Amino acid sequence: MIKANSLTKRFAAVNAVNDVSFEIGSGEVVGFLGPNGAGKSTIMRILTSFIPATSGTAQINGHDVFSDSMEARRAIGYLPENVPLYPEMRVREYLTFRAKLKEVARGGRRARVDDAMKRCGISSVATRPIGHLSKGYRQRVGLADALVHDPAILILDEPTIGLDPNQIREIRQVMKNLGEEHTVVLSTHILPEVEMICKRFLILDRGRIVTQDRIDSLKERTRVSVGFDTIPDGAEETLSSISGVTRVTRENDRFILDTAHGDRPARAAIEKQVFQAAVGKGWVITELARRAITLEDVFVNATMRDHE
Repeated sequence: MIKANSLTKRFAAVNAVNDVSFEIGSGEVVGFLGPNGAGKSTIMRILTSFIPATSGTAQINGHDVFSDSMEARRAIGYLPENVPLYPEMRVREYLTFRAKLKEVARGGRRARVDDAMKRCGISSVATRPIGHLSKGYRQRVGLADALVHDPAILILDEPTIGLDPNQIREIRQVMKNLGEEHTVVLSTHILPEVEMICKRFLILDRGRIVTQDRIDSLKERTRVSVGFDTIPDGAEETLSSISGVTRVTRENDRFILDTAHGDRPARAAIEKQVFQAAVGKGWVITELARRAITLEDVFVNATMRDHE
């Protein structure tokens, strides 16, 4: 569906995207995460042919976004961060106009507009001017615009930005439903949104992919939490030397151990080594527990480590 190979985009002396490669298969819902300026929106603009890459290639449904731009764009429904709408037009009027621009056949145009409005929950406001709608409804109109030509791929850039909690919940449900029938690429800063909607995620920082994984794999991974009655001298060094431990972070009176492998046997082996090390040194353990790894943990670890 989507294939990017060594994408690079420079703006003057700044590398906004730096040698990024990834693939997204048919039916996948993938979240693009990263701090401000990480390169998420730039990659989306390259994929949708809004801007060219400095180097590298990108394909949509087998069509190169540079040399075969029109065919690539026909397969995409794009919702930019700031949705460009005509406030003086009525909802149905606007979507019909957009369907014409997207070459929806005249005979099926009304049906496509009706279907897009129904799926986005805006049929009840079809005759209202867009400028009279709330921001949440305007965002839904933008989604319907992205859907009206029934594209195989939806690229959504910050679709819930600026919405209130009720509007966010409504838009999330719409996106979740869309993910059942389309390949979806979602850029957002809201990590719970990715956990609820996406099956896989890519985390970018400074124009590079720093980590990627499946959401369901996070549920199978845990970290080891070790607490002491008083923090012993040399505890961090001792814990860091345990086989399988990749990172040790202190949180008040305890240490959090990240592991190379998050499966149960690996964690049990690490916990055993922690206990044996404490007994050997006469340390009093007050806590030896497992913590679920969250997407926030992965995000902070990946981006902060890079900045450090």
